Amino acid sequence: MSTSTTASVSTHILDTSIGRPAEGVAVRLSARAGRDADWQALGGSATDADGRCKDLPTLPQGTTHVRLDFAVEPYFEKNAERHVEKKQADAQQDAPANRDSGAFFPEVAISFAVKPGEHYHVPLLLNPFGYSVYRGS
Repeated sequence: MSTSTTASVSTHILDTSIGRPAEGVAVRLSARAGRDADWQALGGSATDADGRCKDLPTLPQGTTHVRLDFAVEPYFEKNAERHVEKKQADAQQDAPANRDSGAFFPEVAISFAVKPGEHYHVPLLLNPFGYSVYRGS
């Protein structure tokens, strides 16, 4: 929860290739105080059945930038049998029949600027070939 001196962050992941929340994705949270400062690892969580991380660590005072690191490759490897659309897309795009992993992007790192007193909800829309993010509400 944000206060007048800190910001807060939440996230969720929707696997757009199957139209469902992405459960069990590890998420790490890091922060820094100034664009030239080093990143400080604050901890992590994993997405629940609704694709949400409800227990991300609190940001320290003075945080100006936040980074969310999503470990998506293990999620796609674990759920490969549920991703029939990936196989269909491969065939339609004349993509190689054998891939070395279930995800083109093994991890997704999102960095963004924050201001004290604001809440930042950052949804990740994910599929095996790409992703998008936005500031939600």
